[in-house]
Amino acid sequence: MFSPFIINDKNLFLDRFPVAQVNRSLQAWDAADEYIINYLADQEYILESKNILIFNDAFGALTANLINTGSHVTNTPNAIKHNLFCVNDSFLSEQGIKHNLEQNTLDASKVTHLNSLDELPENIDIVVYKIPKIKSLLTEQLLKIKAGLGDNVIFIAADRAKEIHSSTLKIFEKHLGTTTTSLAVKKARLVFCQFDNKQQHTSPFPTKWSLENTEFTISNHANVYARDKLDLGARYFIQNLPEVKAGTTVIDLGCGNGVLGLTILAKQAQAKVHFIDESYMAIASAKTNIENNLPDVIQQCNFQINDCLTDVESASADLILCNPPFHQQTATTDHIAWQMFKDSFRVLKKGGELRIIGNRQLAYHIKLKRIFGNSTEIATNSKFVTLSAIKL
Repeated sequence: MFSPFIINDKNLFLDRFPVAQVNRSLQAWDAADEYIINYLADQEYILESKNILIFNDAFGALTANLINTGSHVTNTPNAIKHNLFCVNDSFLSEQGIKHNLEQNTLDASKVTHLNSLDELPENIDIVVYKIPKIKSLLTEQLLKIKAGLGDNVIFIAADRAKEIHSSTLKIFEKHLGTTTTSLAVKKARLVFCQFDNKQQHTSPFPTKWSLENTEFTISNHANVYARDKLDLGARYFIQNLPEVKAGTTVIDLGCGNGVLGLTILAKQAQAKVHFIDESYMAIASAKTNIENNLPDVIQQCNFQINDCLTDVESASADLILCNPPFHQQTATTDHIAWQMFKDSFRVLKKGGELRIIGNRQLAYHIKLKRIFGNSTEIATNSKFVTLSAIKL
């Protein structure tokens, strides 16, 4: 069991989400969370009732601390309750925040959850911003903040010091205004921006590019991998997809922009394809790509935000395609792959196939053999391996 997250005399128990992870050594907060919470607690303006907009809170460390301030005990009647708005592209982060608010008996009614494609609320006083790993998402979010909020808003960002490069600060300077940084504390750093009145830059997202060897045009939102061309893994996987019969139920698990499901439908227009991802931008991109390229089959498609295959009917799919991620937020971890494989075993019909691609060194064949009892190498090159497992 983790030690509690104790900061400003508040004692919070925070879990990473999903809770039942193989790697229990990973904690649900980092030094950047601690730094920004301590900084805000030292400022008089945070003790007043405010509308606070929080971006990219991974598992609720920021939200749980900011939901009540001005009291040593977070749920006492004299604590000041802010109106919080949490923006995330990650469904898992959103669910993690809700879970941690509930287990710490905090008033979740004061928190409004927004996904990355929602309009920002008005009358925001403070923006608390965890800097995302993906620079395109950083750019898109800053453009949205500048366009949607007043110039008098207080803007404070945070990240690990080693992730805040000069190129990162140039993005803040370009899209928001005058940018300064704090001293590093516990290997974390704060970024402050004063909005200026310069001309608003036009968002380059979603990006569009031609899918090689097809007539399709792919649309990618800012937080979707391979934003301007087909990535090497997907290119190799497409070359090794199975033949699909009419009426086959296919799941594109962790679908991203949906190129795998799109490829299946291009070859077999009578397939039924479920596009599933935990990224709101990914699902929006996948849906757009079917609507724009194969509009006649849109009724055979389902687009779903989900934590892997949670609550998907057992024994309901014939084929699952998957390129598992090996990280969550900034942590390298294989628990998502484990969950995808176990969920796939449950959701596949008897005789159904899970076909995956991964970097060779990840040794996914070992996991597949433990879960399915079998694993077959379909294709391999110097970097990737395509594997198949059958539910016997």
